Amino acid sequence: MSLVPMEYKNQRIMTTRILGEQYGATEKNINDNFCNNRERFKEGKHFIKLEGKELKIFKNSLPDNIGQPLKFAPKLILWTERGAARHAKILETDEAWEVYEVLEDTYFKVREVKQLSAMEQLRLQYKALEEQGEEISVVKNEVRELKDNMPLFNIDCEELQKEVKKKAVKCLGGFDNEAYHDKSLRAKVFGDIQREIKRQFDVNSYKAIRRSQLDIAIEIVKKYEIPFVLKEQIEIVNSQISIGV
Repeated sequence: MSLVPMEYKNQRIMTTRILGEQYGATEKNINDNFCNNRERFKEGKHFIKLEGKELKIFKNSLPDNIGQPLKFAPKLILWTERGAARHAKILETDEAWEVYEVLEDTYFKVREVKQLSAMEQLRLQYKALEEQGEEISVVKNEVRELKDNMPLFNIDCEELQKEVKKKAVKCLGGFDNEAYHDKSLRAKVFGDIQREIKRQFDVNSYKAIRRSQLDIAIEIVKKYEIPFVLKEQIEIVNSQISIGV
């Protein structure tokens, strides 16, 4: 499921519950890590604390499915991009770092002015030729080529990450199996799939993959085969539960 963008004073933020869900941790894990490492977090830089009137206004701005769980909260901590990065570092799991990298490329990503400027120029050129009744097929091809050679958009990265999650859950035997609830094992599987994608394209980040390559990336995920050592670990964990160990 794609994240619903949330902002406070024009800054993209996350609630503790949503941050925990993304990192494969509980809300309590996030809160405990915050309390135990309080000196590492600076208000206004890593988090925003809301109370009173400001909190009420923020709650009223949220969609019902997000605002409802926060209805009776007397105060609220909102995490900035830097705060999310700090939590990934404290959790020290492959899954948290891999997910943060995707969030950095998508949820927290600001559109690059140069890309929009290039698209705007072509749009104006297209409009001018159309008004003059001239042949526009060349411009159409240029627009298509520009789009194809652009890095993955936010929605593209989210679509790719959705396929990664689907494949990881399948490799772990499903949501109901113990292997899925083993944070260390789950992180290894997520990390291995994401590293395979980057290895295939020789990139360090999803945003380096071109839009024209999205279908190929998704196909790589679908055809991914889990390494024997991980498969064996998953089978051992799941079999122990099935026999009541």
